[in-house]
Amino acid sequence: MSFDRPIELAIGVAILVASVWLYRANRKADHGYGSQGGVLLLVVGAIVMIHALGLLHYRPSQSEIEAAQARGR
Repeated sequence: MSFDRPIELAIGVAILVASVWLYRANRKADHGYGSQGGVLLLVVGAIVMIHALGLLHYRPSQSEIEAAQARGR
């Protein structure tokens, strides 16, 4: 894990915490309804955390590796 991954993960967690805070704060002010901004922050925070964990990296299948090796010969 490189140096920037933990920082990106911490930013993702901070965004998720901010989204929960914003959603709950607006829910109290609007008498039971949450905030659209809180939900959007939740989605952005989840995407940042998925990227920080490396789940968006391309990993070729075994058949793709074999096909690339066959083309290289």
